Amino acid sequence: MGKIPISADSHVTEPPNCYVDYIDPAYRDTAPQVKHDDRYGDIFVIHGMKRPIPMGLIAAAGRDPATLKWGGATIDDWHRGGWDSKYRVADQDRDGVGAEIIYPSVGMMLCSHSDFDYKHACFTAYNRWLQEYCAEAPDRLYGMAQLAMRSVEEGVAELQTAKEMGFRGVMMPSEPAHEDYDHPDYDPFYEAAVEMGMPLSFHILTSSATDLTAGRGPKIGSYPNVMRANQDIIGMFIFGRVFERHPKLKLVCVEADAGWAPYHLQRMDYSYRTHRHWMKFEALERLPSDTFKENVYLTFQDDWLAFRFREFLNVRRLMWANDFPHTDSTWPNSQKMLAEHTAELSDEERDWILHDNVVELYGLDAA
Repeated sequence: MGKIPISADSHVTEPPNCYVDYIDPAYRDTAPQVKHDDRYGDIFVIHGMKRPIPMGLIAAAGRDPATLKWGGATIDDWHRGGWDSKYRVADQDRDGVGAEIIYPSVGMMLCSHSDFDYKHACFTAYNRWLQEYCAEAPDRLYGMAQLAMRSVEEGVAELQTAKEMGFRGVMMPSEPAHEDYDHPDYDPFYEAAVEMGMPLSFHILTSSATDLTAGRGPKIGSYPNVMRANQDIIGMFIFGRVFERHPKLKLVCVEADAGWAPYHLQRMDYSYRTHRHWMKFEALERLPSDTFKENVYLTFQDDWLAFRFREFLNVRRLMWANDFPHTDSTWPNSQKMLAEHTAELSDEERDWILHDNVVELYGLDAA
């Protein structure tokens, strides 16, 4: 199978003390905390958000889909490696994974919190906890710091802090506090990200616009909507000329899969050629698809189309992930799945997608 795979998107399940013990004392009484509910089991309750987070479903990697249910689990049912890094390497070894890029779970939901001061306090606490978590195995656990983006100036400072804390990139909220990400006001932030070598990640389910209850028909039909917010962000960066102004900027589209991308690129180019004139849109320096292939990285797990249609993408921008310990995870059966999905790939292509691309992007020490 070549080089040992590295997961470009895995997660922690924040423990009960993650926010309470690490947050600014001014927010300790309202910090996200675990409570037990007779119906939903152990849940994370977030001040200012109506819906609590039943962690059992989030931490259900490897379970039979027929047994999944929304609530009822306690912290003892969670994968311990999700919150105790002393157990994490064993989880990696069981799945045949050599290292992981680490994202949050509760922190994903916090991204859409309307109070940016509260969000900033929570993310600062999480980053402190995550630094300690990753320190247990620094050559196998690579954390992504969370940024609140209350302002451009603060964002630049937080990038520097994240770099100094040993993080290899940052996870962005889908919506910043002021303007939107294509506004020229953000240029100093992008310049800093390029200079520091800190890729910017946008993860699914971090936008206030994502609503799994929206749509027509049964609720399950709305699930593909989780990718839409990421597609909108990519389009904004391309058509908003962010990549023209910052050609070395790297954006990571996390857990939105990649099999959709070939058609999406075709449609962006078609729309640009056909409609830009009457829409009074000035010519881009490159076709949208060319910019996408250079500046946008895609992570995916169980998406055989990403491998099948790799020739229509940039194979050096595709990064496989196991999504441990979430419900969509391929753990602990990743090796079997990858043997099937990568059967038609050359050894070089396989190593690029499963290992080399993520090592190159984040400057990892992993072999």
